[in-house]
Amino acid sequence: MKTLNQNLSTPTLLSPLLGAYYFFYFALVGVYVIFLPKALLDLGYSTVEVGIIYSAGPFMRFVLPFVFRHYLTLTPKVYLLSLLFTFIGSLLFIGTVESFWIYLFSNLLFGAAMGVSLPYIETIALATLSKSRYGKVRLWGSLGFMGIALWLGKVLQTPYEVLYYLSAMALFTFIFGAILVKHDHTSHASAQDDKHFSLSKYWAFWVSIFLMQVAFGGFYNFFTIYETAQGISLEMVSWMWSFGVICEIVMLYFQGPLLQRNLLHILQFATLVTSLRWLMLYFFPDSVTLTFASQSLHAISFALYHTAAITYIFSLYTQKKLAQQFFLGIAFGLGGSVGAVLSGQVYGEKIFLIEAFITFMAFLVLLIHQKRKGKLA
Repeated sequence: MKTLNQNLSTPTLLSPLLGAYYFFYFALVGVYVIFLPKALLDLGYSTVEVGIIYSAGPFMRFVLPFVFRHYLTLTPKVYLLSLLFTFIGSLLFIGTVESFWIYLFSNLLFGAAMGVSLPYIETIALATLSKSRYGKVRLWGSLGFMGIALWLGKVLQTPYEVLYYLSAMALFTFIFGAILVKHDHTSHASAQDDKHFSLSKYWAFWVSIFLMQVAFGGFYNFFTIYETAQGISLEMVSWMWSFGVICEIVMLYFQGPLLQRNLLHILQFATLVTSLRWLMLYFFPDSVTLTFASQSLHAISFALYHTAAITYIFSLYTQKKLAQQFFLGIAFGLGGSVGAVLSGQVYGEKIFLIEAFITFMAFLVLLIHQKRKGKLA
């Protein structure tokens, strides 16, 4: 009876802790994505160098799942080390940012550490919370992202201030992430014991999520630069980011009933809408109104897509943590890395036209996955 009561109360106990972790983790992501690229330009980096820097972390997130597939197990100890090295990596940024190559190495360490902690937490959340409850807890990450965007959009004065805020968010992520370990009751079976785990079985799905994140490269790394180049103020751009997150929060709160539907159809719809979103930015780059309209689609292209994707993967594989690592690694890792380099190379007025085309290709590959999955069933 005691064990049963503990299990029943677990979501109540975990929700505020998970919410705090998500809040500071995605506030950390917000500093890194929204403000650090422009800070690097202010410090003398070129757009190509920014693209290379922002490919380092995602590349490490791509490599890591293969390491865990064959050599390591994502245990609480490994997870705690990832939190520690995330914080250490953020401190190294402050001392190495003046040197491109040393700073690139710091980003490799930071990216590797960040690539371990989130899959660990996502597995706990998905295993413990209902689909509707997950969205309501996960939206605290969106609040963290939006809060830091609005705050720094007002107060930033120097590029180094971005690095100080980055380290502060990494410290709070470490604190709340470490507290969550004692509430982890999920399995830590070695991935090497599962001989049936296969990426090739659903190869089209993995190609699609890869292409989807390649197309986000221009947005994550150059949206701030792209819009300020149109004469729009940094504060207004921070409001654009925040508006997208507000729409994301609304979707996360109310998406529960949608996730009871066919998840693959939701992914196809969200991918097609994202292609439209990038076309809007290409055709109307200097329109504040239409840029805000394109940002409203973040509710679908990120919030709904992300939750549907991780839930869909959770249902496909028995190795839950490894599957979530591969999602982060292939999508935000390899896709983010290629997207960062590509966006740095093609940055200009046609960048979002290219992103729209890549996203449409992701939609077509999802159709192939649907057809193949029907034959495998």
